[in-house]
Amino acid sequence: MSVYVTARFRVRADARDACLRAIREFVAGIRAGEPDTLEYTSVRPVDDPNAFVHFFRFADEAAERRHAALANTKRFVDALYPSLIGEVEFTRYQEVARAR
Repeated sequence: MSVYVTARFRVRADARDACLRAIREFVAGIRAGEPDTLEYTSVRPVDDPNAFVHFFRFADEAAERRHAALANTKRFVDALYPSLIGEVEFTRYQEVARAR
């Protein structure tokens, strides 16, 4: 059964460009090497460029654990967390319906 998670966070304005680079590199690494991470999307509000929401879907809980243990994830966390304002808010979801 798929695992759905969002991560919401804000970064300091002076660190935004570095965080954008880190996000793009992280997602490229997921795309290249995590076939069981079925989706990983990073978005931000048009009116608040320092806020982000990441939506991810894993094939199952084992895929989520593998993702969390990868060097790519550690590099991303190490790059992002010093720039955060507050904490990352993670929320888990249950699928109700899906078009694709």
